[in-house]
Amino acid sequence: MTDTELLEARARLSAEEQIALEDLETKEWIESLEYVLRSAGRDRVVALVEALERYAYKHGVMVPYKLRTPYINTIPADHEPPYPGDLELERRIANILRWNVIAIVQQANKKAEGIGGHISTYASIAELMEVGFNHFFRGHGAGMDRDLVFYQGHMSPGVYARSFLEGRFSEDDLAKFRRDLTPGPGRVVTSYPHPWLMPDYWEFPTVSMGLGPIQAIYQARFMRYLEDRGLKPRSSAKVWAFLGDGEQDEVETLGALRVAATEELDNLIFVINANLQRLDGPVRGNSKVIQELESVYRGNGWNVIKVVWGSAWDELLAKDTEGVLLERFEQLVDGESQRYAAYGAKELREKFFNTPALKKLIEGYTDEDLETLTLSRGGHDVKKVYAAYKAALEHRGSPTVIIARSVKGYGLGPSAQAKNIAHQVKKLTPEDLREARDFLGIPVSDEDLEKTPFYHPGPDSPEVRYMLERRAALGGLIPARKVSFTPLNTPDASFFEEFYQGSGGREISTTMAFVRMLTKLVRHPEVGKYVVPIVPDEARTFGMEGVISSVGIYSPKGQLYEPVDAGTVTVYRESKTGQLLQEGINEAGAMASFIAAGTAYAHYGIPTIPFYIYYSMFGLQRVGDLVWAAGDQRTKGFLLGATAGRTTLNGEGLQHEDGHSHVLALPVPNMPAYDPAFAYELAVILEEGLRRMYKEGEDIFYYIPLMNENYPQPPMPEPRAATREGILRGIYRFQESSLKKPKARVQLLGSGTILNEVIEAAKLLEGYGVAADVWSVTSYKALYYDAIEAARYNRLHPTAKQPKKAYIAQALEGSEGPIIAASDYMKALPELLSGHLDRPIHSLGTDGFGRSDTRQALRDFFEVDRNHISVAALYMLKQTGKLEAKVVAEAIKQLGIDPEREAPHKR
Repeated sequence: MTDTELLEARARLSAEEQIALEDLETKEWIESLEYVLRSAGRDRVVALVEALERYAYKHGVMVPYKLRTPYINTIPADHEPPYPGDLELERRIANILRWNVIAIVQQANKKAEGIGGHISTYASIAELMEVGFNHFFRGHGAGMDRDLVFYQGHMSPGVYARSFLEGRFSEDDLAKFRRDLTPGPGRVVTSYPHPWLMPDYWEFPTVSMGLGPIQAIYQARFMRYLEDRGLKPRSSAKVWAFLGDGEQDEVETLGALRVAATEELDNLIFVINANLQRLDGPVRGNSKVIQELESVYRGNGWNVIKVVWGSAWDELLAKDTEGVLLERFEQLVDGESQRYAAYGAKELREKFFNTPALKKLIEGYTDEDLETLTLSRGGHDVKKVYAAYKAALEHRGSPTVIIARSVKGYGLGPSAQAKNIAHQVKKLTPEDLREARDFLGIPVSDEDLEKTPFYHPGPDSPEVRYMLERRAALGGLIPARKVSFTPLNTPDASFFEEFYQGSGGREISTTMAFVRMLTKLVRHPEVGKYVVPIVPDEARTFGMEGVISSVGIYSPKGQLYEPVDAGTVTVYRESKTGQLLQEGINEAGAMASFIAAGTAYAHYGIPTIPFYIYYSMFGLQRVGDLVWAAGDQRTKGFLLGATAGRTTLNGEGLQHEDGHSHVLALPVPNMPAYDPAFAYELAVILEEGLRRMYKEGEDIFYYIPLMNENYPQPPMPEPRAATREGILRGIYRFQESSLKKPKARVQLLGSGTILNEVIEAAKLLEGYGVAADVWSVTSYKALYYDAIEAARYNRLHPTAKQPKKAYIAQALEGSEGPIIAASDYMKALPELLSGHLDRPIHSLGTDGFGRSDTRQALRDFFEVDRNHISVAALYMLKQTGKLEAKVVAEAIKQLGIDPEREAPHKR
């Protein structure tokens, strides 16, 4: 029969016959699928369904693609593996930890009102963490198989409480929670995970929400990078990231999900603590955040495991043969769900089981039974959580997200549990304390309740012995940051000699000088293999085609195609062992890669050296919070802001011209920032940076801008030792005026590309009989830090026989005349030195929005060209009585400067 005849024959059937036929077809298909499931397993079922979808699509049938599954657990109760732990002991441990979290925060706020802290987050996440601590998270004893864990920042008191039971922290330690500066016994116990303040404990700062997830993705990716390049043995290590459901609103949380799926990072596990609440109220009061997140993650190619309902619901689900309970689950919204956890059995009976069919389902259920249901959420059921973790561990081919439903403030009493104010609760009322104590089963008397004492069952108690035994089996106590790497024999001055000699009159940019240095570094016999170049889809802009072809772009799949430029010197080469990380148009991801590479020395004992080169405008301005996180976790490496300065990138205009990155670099205390004008300056800075970070082990990282302007690179001035010292400390005299019998003298300070304008200004000034000495300021930040240290020393040592003198004052001591400073950055930068010199400093800079034009026009617009520098010098000489005002006025006219033009920052 033809297709048409089949359709016509079916259409002639009566309605009853058609229904019977459809029921028979459905029954046969399900029975066939059941046979395959029982005989071949779930993978074969998936393969068959996919084959059917392909067949249907080929024949014009569009099968609806569903990103959401029913609002129930992904793993059915009858598929849960046996639980390997002691359920009762683990329940008691979790409850003791919950109590001690209350004690940590409550005691801290009694001693110092408003010191803050968070109770409710850990109350909701305790079981999710304890299953991991007791059965999954591998510590340092596991070697390269150890896991990296990103802890949800607001639950830090729970981690401290666990360390207290394990004997790592004392009561004195816990009593100093959030009191980093308080003297007396006890170690620093920071508000959140901060490796800078607790360098032997925390590994990842996570409480600036959204930064933990993106860093976890790129840590998992970098783990694979190290393995594929042979720097690290292949392992079963996992990266675990514990996140809040409210945290998913952050762009950084979700923005990099596709990277994890594209790179098939099955070594990555996200665990979302879906307690349905953020700081002000429900995350999604009018819908279900778990379902929303399932769509987002599944749509991005992640394996999604939902842990929605606890075991108390299993019996009802089994009884629900008509599907009425599943239908009610689909109608449920999070704002409604929150009320049940807050108000209990009565609310659940009246509002949730609100139809005759649902009421019949709970016939015989007491209020106590329903009370259990209100709090029976998957995130608090260790058997459900264990099943999810085990499935995630065994999954291959893609990252996994576990979305676990919990109750914010679980067990904290009527004032906090599931209430909108739960996140802000720092102190519990006596009634709440009593209820929490009874719910958690803590042996604290009514008389002592107000003190909220810490509770420790004793080092020989079953609870503590169990915890320590489980951790010993998994490789030791965590969190723990243990740094052990062999210092590198970094390149010395001889390695950079060619750059000290200048370019011999040939015009090149500092960007090209850097690319030559990088190319040479990757071939270095000791450090070369550790160099990790990172670019966000701008390698060709920066002239790095040769780097791409020589070291290759890292790709876990290798290169599955022949590039269009095959056979050329600058072939676009991808490789599984590629060294360069090409991150695409993704500065946040590139910065996360920089952090992963720059902390590998601490996580793996592998001192990789990241060189992240990017458009400077899209660096510190765009990913400043990640830069701050890099400083907190003691990252090493080099940030290189290419096309830096407001006037060096002449054609790109307002959006791309950076005149403020050096100002933005000031807040990060362990990030030296330099502004080299010449190749030899850059070489000295790189040599010193490599030595300090990878030979001496200093926990610093560098910001160095690079220019795309070509000009001759001069040789390093003699004596080299003095020049080197000046470069590193922030200033040195580049040239001294040779003008005989000048009318006056000035000191011109230049930085980066504007140093060339300063040099030309010195020549112009000679026409006015003014001798101008030229100074290269390589780092205003270094000079500023040195100056404030000297000022502080003098303030605190008023009787010292020899007051300290700032290096900038030492350098300019004995020089004559006013100081004029010009840079391609905001005037605020050189103004940092005001008050630290024996005379005023007159600053020229590039305040205002950028423009598109020639460099000459831009420098005139921002008043940092040679003409404006010359006029500024003449004006300062007039101010000090060395020249008459008419000389300055005549120069303004001669140099074509419009004195009535509006200031650049207003245009």
